[in-house]
Amino acid sequence: MDPGPRAAPPATARRAVALAVLAALLGLAAVGAGFLTRSPSPPTALFLTPSAPPPSSAAPPSLHFAEASAFLARQPGFLGIVVRDRRTGAVWRAGATDHLTWAASTVKLAMVLSLLEQARVGQVTLDAKARQQIADILDWSSDAAADALWNRYDGEQMVPRFTGKYGMAKLAFQAGFPRRWGHMKCTPDDLLALMGYILDRMLPEDRTFLVDSMRSVGPVQRWGVWGAGPGQRPGNKDGWSIEPDGGSRHWVADSVGFAGPDERYLVAVMYHLPTSAGVAAAGIHAGAHAVSDLVATLFGAPVPAAVSVPDHD
Repeated sequence: MDPGPRAAPPATARRAVALAVLAALLGLAAVGAGFLTRSPSPPTALFLTPSAPPPSSAAPPSLHFAEASAFLARQPGFLGIVVRDRRTGAVWRAGATDHLTWAASTVKLAMVLSLLEQARVGQVTLDAKARQQIADILDWSSDAAADALWNRYDGEQMVPRFTGKYGMAKLAFQAGFPRRWGHMKCTPDDLLALMGYILDRMLPEDRTFLVDSMRSVGPVQRWGVWGAGPGQRPGNKDGWSIEPDGGSRHWVADSVGFAGPDERYLVAVMYHLPTSAGVAAAGIHAGAHAVSDLVATLFGAPVPAAVSVPDHD
C-alpha cells in the first residue's frame, strides 16, 4: 500500500544534517592532512623528562649571593661555585668557574649513573656484588669499588657518555696519566650538568635511588653541599685527593649535589687548594671546611658549617 507522499523535514533538521555531514568531511580531511604532514613518531623515550617539580609546602631559602661572593673572594687558590634554580632556570656562578680542576671522586657519580642506565636496557648486568659496590661508592666513596666497576664494565668506554649525554663537555683525561676515573679534570659547570641530568632526565626509580643515597651518605662525605644545613635536605657526592700541577702537589676538594625544597637548587663547587695548604690531613680539612662554609653562607646556614670532613686521602 502506498502511504502517499512524505512531508519534507523542517528546515532546522535539514540544516543539522548538513552541518553534521560537513563536520565529518572536515574531520576526515584533517586526519588525512595530519598523516601527510606529521613527522614520524619518535621512538619511545628511554629517559623521561619529568614535569616541573610540584610546589612545595616548604618555603625556599633566601640565597645570600653577596655574602657568598665576599666569602669566596677571601679564599686562596682556585675556588669556584655554580648554582642553578631548577624552578626558574636562573644560574649563579662565582669564583674560578672556568678553572679545570681535578674531578677526583665526583666522576664516580657519572659512572654509577651510566651503569644504572645501561642495566635498565640490558646492556650490562648488575649483580649483587656490583650493586653493593655502587652502594659503597655513594655512601663512603670507596676507591676499591670504583676500580672494580671501572675494570669490569670498561670504564673508559663510558666517558663519551659523560661528556655527551650528561653534558660534562670539558671533562677530559689528563696527558701522562692512565686513562682511568681518577685522572680527569673538569669544571663546576660539568658537575652541575651531571646533577641536572640526574634530577631532570633519569627514570624515576633510579633517580629516587640516587637522591636517597646522596641524602644519606656516610660521615666521610657530610661536607660540601651538605653545608646547606639539614633544613634544606641536601644530598651530595664529594671528591678529595692530592693531585700534581705545575711540578708540585696540592689538595682538591669538590662537591656536587642539591638542596632546597624538591631538590630545587643544584650546587657544584670545586676547589684547587694552593700548595701552601700542604698535603697533610690539615690541607683537606681546610679545603672541605672552605667549600662547606661557602655553601652554608649561600644558604644562610651557620658558619662554620656543621659538617664532618675526611681525615685521610
